[in-house]
Amino acid sequence: MAVTQYQERVYTLLRQIPSGKVSSYAALSKALDSSPRAVGGALRRNPFAPEVPCHRIICADGSIGGFKGEPQDAPSGVNQIEKLRLLKSEGVLFDERGQLLDTTRWWSEFEV
Repeated sequence: MAVTQYQERVYTLLRQIPSGKVSSYAALSKALDSSPRAVGGALRRNPFAPEVPCHRIICADGSIGGFKGEPQDAPSGVNQIEKLRLLKSEGVLFDERGQLLDTTRWWSEFEV
């Protein structure tokens, strides 16, 4: 699947986030001099997941955020369950409201 130059830049930075850490749409967009919505659009179209770990991007307020193009509050919740499972397998935990429990898991050391 062909990706745009912008998507490639997003995916390159995503690969820098270590397992067990999370970053935010805002932090990634700041590193790219872009917008959180543009980052979300690239993540929604990520054909390389989970090797390119879009599941490690959450909202700046510590909430789980969307996944696979589905918003955080989507009725099915199937994608949220998968995102939570992937993050839990890396040691990143959320409370029953979907908020990040351990703030030491934040990461924003992107090398552009």
